[in-house]
Amino acid sequence: MNIQEIQNEIIEEFAMFEDWEERYQYMIDLGKDLPLIDPQYKTEDNIIKGCQSKVWVHAELKDDKIDFTADSDAIITKGIIAILIRVFSNQHPKDILEANTDFIDQIGLKEHLSPTRANGLVSMIKQLKLYAIAYQTQLQ
Repeated sequence: MNIQEIQNEIIEEFAMFEDWEERYQYMIDLGKDLPLIDPQYKTEDNIIKGCQSKVWVHAELKDDKIDFTADSDAIITKGIIAILIRVFSNQHPKDILEANTDFIDQIGLKEHLSPTRANGLVSMIKQLKLYAIAYQTQLQ
């Protein structure tokens, strides 16, 4: 699936829930299913700056696509990074760089986060795109 198809799938999934309490629970469940980062990558270098909670992200290039793994010390934040990794993992760096993240507004996520969590969300997206820039330059 491409990035847009995954985003559309997430929009449909969030539309199934009637209120934000159910959506938060769904995000927590997504966080529990997150492909966990190898403990050796839970270092200061892999912590996303700008997040209130600790969020570690590791990226590897495999067959010209980026494979992301992550973890967080907070359950909601872990759910947020799980959604982003689902969208961007196993995608070509160029596609990640060109992707918009409008689906976040469409599911209403940003407006239901505290200002510090919303800033953290922006920092997570920025970091994933920085990995894509780094790997895209390697592929050229």
